[in-house]
Amino acid sequence: MFVPIHDQNGLRYIKRAYVNYALIIANILVWIVLRRETLLEQNTVQMALGFIPATVFTDARLDASIALVPTWATFVTYAFFHIDLMHIASNMLFLWVFGDNVEDALGHVRYAIFYAACAAFGALVHGLTDPASEVPLIGASGAISGVLSAYVLLHPRVRIWALVLFGIPLPLPAFIPLVLWIAEQFYMLATDTTGMVSWGAHTGGIVAGAILVLFLRRRGVPLLDRGGPQPAQPPE
Repeated sequence: MFVPIHDQNGLRYIKRAYVNYALIIANILVWIVLRRETLLEQNTVQMALGFIPATVFTDARLDASIALVPTWATFVTYAFFHIDLMHIASNMLFLWVFGDNVEDALGHVRYAIFYAACAAFGALVHGLTDPASEVPLIGASGAISGVLSAYVLLHPRVRIWALVLFGIPLPLPAFIPLVLWIAEQFYMLATDTTGMVSWGAHTGGIVAGAILVLFLRRRGVPLLDRGGPQPAQPPE
């Protein structure tokens, strides 16, 4: 496990990562609003907007009184809810450090599509691991896993400062902590049976991100840090 602090990777094609900022703000606002509700109300909202595999893969259905959105919408809405402060803080830190450069490589609109698609595929893989589960999946980890796999394909040699081992800050090429982290997710998917963490959502997001970045990146944006072309158009 590692904690990213900063990456030495400026933006080339856009002035600001507006979509990434909006995603972080939206997640934090949802967190703050829900903290003002009772535990029962929080649980009700999470049931209504979290991803519940049984409602997709079996005949199970939510009570009409709490079914706020169609079932298909929960493939994305679940990604805006978090269990506790550590859950949202860690997810938003990863999104802050790595998301802006992926948005830079894709562009604003395609990054929004990319993020939603990674969340959706993460939910799908999570559901396939336990189709009868009636426990709602929540958290942005699936979408952010896609961001991380896209980042390592785009910028594996960029230096990132990260806390590793016992909190020691080290400058490392991005591929070292990110590839190790990705490998850990697949290992845990194969070995962890506790169900406390959705490794399926993580690995689903990783696969989606790695595939989608190949097709959604801007024309001329290289993979694997191969050169550093100047923007073909003015920054957005």
